[in-house]
Amino acid sequence: MYSFELFKDKTGGFRFRFRASNGEVMFSSESYKAKASAVNAIESIKKNAPGATVKDGND
Repeated sequence: MYSFELFKDKTGGFRFRFRASNGEVMFSSESYKAKASAVNAIESIKKNAPGATVKDGND
């Protein structure tokens, strides 16, 4: 099962990781000052990205 993992970084900011069903980290976020901002970013990805396209910068 895919999951988002919310955590506090070394500087006190909030970040999240997106993990695949095997536990591998697929991507991680920038640092947010407020936990609510990190949660909002997670919710935005969940809502807005299901139809995301792939853009290849090499084309």
